[in-house]
Amino acid sequence: MFRDQKVVVVMPAYNAAQTLRTTYDEVMEQDIVDLVIVVDDGSQDATVDIARALPNTIVHVHPRNQGYGANQKTCYKLALEQGGDIIVMVHPDYQYTPQLIPAMVSMIGSGLYPCVLGSRILGGYALKGGMPVWKYIANRVLTLVENILLGAKLSEYHTGYRTFSRQLLEQLPINVNSDDFVFDNQMLAQILWFGHTIAEVTCPTKYFTEASSINLPRSINYGFGCLFTALAFRLAKMKLIHSKLFPAIKEDRTQRETL
Repeated sequence: MFRDQKVVVVMPAYNAAQTLRTTYDEVMEQDIVDLVIVVDDGSQDATVDIARALPNTIVHVHPRNQGYGANQKTCYKLALEQGGDIIVMVHPDYQYTPQLIPAMVSMIGSGLYPCVLGSRILGGYALKGGMPVWKYIANRVLTLVENILLGAKLSEYHTGYRTFSRQLLEQLPINVNSDDFVFDNQMLAQILWFGHTIAEVTCPTKYFTEASSINLPRSINYGFGCLFTALAFRLAKMKLIHSKLFPAIKEDRTQRETL
């Protein structure tokens, strides 16, 4: 709980048996989280059994693997249904440290920002933490192009460590987004589309065998998906196309009458 606002941590899980408990323990050590929601996406290991043994935890199981984006859609739906005011996504692979949760939550709960990202790029932690060089280069190139097309100045768009306000999640049309990895990117583009500011905090990260990762072919598909999303954003802004990702924004009647 933060200033009478319910804090919910969501964990999109897939074969996270080796790291789930460690991640959960560190999340709860922050003494600010009211509820943890684990959504398992058809894991083949003991992820579900471990999750069901965790206190203050709701476990939802997809009978088959539906994809990372579909997992997040379920995560956020359940978090809102449970009355979450501040929702934090933490990967259960222990790649991102939960110790940043209080800082990220306070930025949301104080009304400063509707979205806060844990950036691996700020502070130079990506390469220090073991990010493969090819992934780092791809991250930087994609981020440069996306900043140009989206009109933003983020250090990266590809982190899986994110915190949102309830009001923001209720506004975004995330159900039309991809069920795959590019969901992450589409969601950030939608936040910018609706005129919100995205904050970032520097985040130490760890890359190791147990940490989840996507292979090269899927990384390439993800990269093209990110570029397509950014291009669609820019064309929609120029009113050259209509996109379900970026719906028309209704003008505030009160503001119009004032003008």
